[in-house]
Amino acid sequence: MSEESGTQGPSGPAGTASGPAPGTVPGPRPEPLRFFGTTWVDHDGGYGARRAGVAVGSLAAAAAGCFVLRFAYEGLAIAAVGQFVNLLVVVMFAICSAIAFRRTWDGFSRRHDAASQASTRGLMTIGFIGSLFAYFFRSLKEAPGERLHRAEYAEARDQYEKRTSRRTGNPSRKRNRKG
Repeated sequence: MSEESGTQGPSGPAGTASGPAPGTVPGPRPEPLRFFGTTWVDHDGGYGARRAGVAVGSLAAAAAGCFVLRFAYEGLAIAAVGQFVNLLVVVMFAICSAIAFRRTWDGFSRRHDAASQASTRGLMTIGFIGSLFAYFFRSLKEAPGERLHRAEYAEARDQYEKRTSRRTGNPSRKRNRKG
């Protein structure tokens, strides 16, 4: 008996080679969301409180980020780098935040490829306030990313149902039909 899982393995009483362990639903499993786990599936387990927490937390983090950026701007003013540099910094943060907001918002409805995520990592870091605002606004409606995950989960369940409905019996018990 293995100490980690508490089962005897594929041929033991807790799990069999032909099916899942007792108490589990066969088929695809929902992918957990950050801060929500799998509570988004049935909106249980404190889902509403988690959404409120994400909304408040992302708004508070955005406010703290703006506060820190204000100190950075004042540092530039104290250093007397000039109005042009001050303007460039403000415009850079505004543009990066707008792009980060849009990419984060789009990421709630479709998956970005790994290459595009890697190429915009620096931009997303600079525009972190935009991402935080995207989390805030999305959490007012649903868990951020819930719609995408729900569609993918429903498609996986449909494909699983189609695969399992076509199967009839144990294929190892089929007779050879020659001649």
